[in-house]
Amino acid sequence: MVDSRTLRFRTRGNCDIVDITRQVAKEIDDCGIRSGAVTVFAVGSTAAISTIEYESGLVSDLRDMWDRLVPAGVPYAHDRAWGDGNGHSHVRACLLGPSVTVPFNDKRMVLGTWQQIVYFDFDNRPRSREVVLQIIGE
Repeated sequence: MVDSRTLRFRTRGNCDIVDITRQVAKEIDDCGIRSGAVTVFAVGSTAAISTIEYESGLVSDLRDMWDRLVPAGVPYAHDRAWGDGNGHSHVRACLLGPSVTVPFNDKRMVLGTWQQIVYFDFDNRPRSREVVLQIIGE
């Protein structure tokens, strides 16, 4: 069986990191599938999905790391082509990737004690965002 769901929310941009674990868990709980896997996919080319320990120190560390690794405010060919100033956003999203797949049993995701599913908005402005969940199992 396959069940597709969509999460919608607003982000602040500029490396906004949003914990979406509870929303994903609710959608699994509401669907007719007891055990399987959920793919969590960020719609858009300036966002990414990962798992982390969602706590303020690590969130700050990750924002600092992205600023060092792929800085804003340096020349990007994408910015020259489109003039929107978010070339760094696309590069960051590409490095992290758009999705994760998490197994679940008896409607409970198999995550570590301190592991949450997070959405990274790398764009340079606030946005309305979508995450597609593809829930597969029986």
